[in-house]
Amino acid sequence: MTQRAAPKSKPKSLPAVRGSRATGRVTIIDVAAEAGVSPMTVSRALKNPGLVQEQSRQRILEAIDRLGYVPNQAASTLASARSQVIAVLVPSLTNAVFIETLSGIRDYLAGAGYQFLIGETGYVRAKEEQLIATYLAHAPAGFLLSSSEQHDILQARPGSRDIPAVRMLDLGRSQHDFSVGFSQTRAGHAVARHLVERGYRRPAFLAAQLDPRMMKRREGFRKGLLEAGITPEIEVLLPEPTTVDMGAQLLRRVLQQHPECDSVFCCNDDLALGALFECQRQGISVPREMAIAGFNDLSWAACATPSITTVVTPRYDIGYKSAEMLVRQLKGEDIPKGRLDLGFELAVREST
Repeated sequence: MTQRAAPKSKPKSLPAVRGSRATGRVTIIDVAAEAGVSPMTVSRALKNPGLVQEQSRQRILEAIDRLGYVPNQAASTLASARSQVIAVLVPSLTNAVFIETLSGIRDYLAGAGYQFLIGETGYVRAKEEQLIATYLAHAPAGFLLSSSEQHDILQARPGSRDIPAVRMLDLGRSQHDFSVGFSQTRAGHAVARHLVERGYRRPAFLAAQLDPRMMKRREGFRKGLLEAGITPEIEVLLPEPTTVDMGAQLLRRVLQQHPECDSVFCCNDDLALGALFECQRQGISVPREMAIAGFNDLSWAACATPSITTVVTPRYDIGYKSAEMLVRQLKGEDIPKGRLDLGFELAVREST
């Protein structure tokens, strides 16, 4: 039998030979050997391309192309040190407020050529930290965040300061803190002013969940009452998630402790609807004996009987404009107004 001489130069692509013996797949060790770097460098290039020197990253990219180690999309991410994926964090995937915001994000990114990953935080800081760390490991192009706390977590992570981010639903501290939303404080103030103008003198604030946006509404409401010479002493605050039934419970508690209460500002429409149901159960006339105001203007608020006065928030537009602002950052465009206030409206209806 004639024995073949070994080839003088290795073939450009032999994944079945160079890969794992068990699977026949190319491994990260094969890529490292091909590129002349350590496996750790390859791993870092895959997870955080911006942390690897351009020359090394290019060699890794070429090795990946030759060996067929990753799909074309991942290789494209390495080539540009950016993916086409946006990481989005919201507190809930069942709350209509955030669903409408996500719809705006989806509609803008679809036309801009980006995909997005959704993380549900449940208002839990540990989960926010975990999700941000997980998404950073996949080198997203940028982040769309739903709170200042999430932004602080992102900024504290090593290697994350160069990753663009936009905060949604609230406003940043300055034009350099990219954000799209409205003033939660001014919205709460507007409700207080409306109740005072209607002649109510013993208003209460009902809230649950108690996230930072909620507390800003409380701050504005209290300020509005103080300006009118009314002491904001009637309120019930619970840390649990909001439900319609909780709105009824909160109103019952207020009436037991403060039977003189003549109006309530509920931190969202779910609580407002529950308060309305409780008034109807107890035979309390709305708005003659008890005025009720909500927040967010969910689709059924105008259909309730009586219809519920509430703050109209531009949730879809916030998602759309936030995505637009982030993509403009990714394109290197100048954004002179990084703090975009879309405002709010007070829909005055039958309940006040």
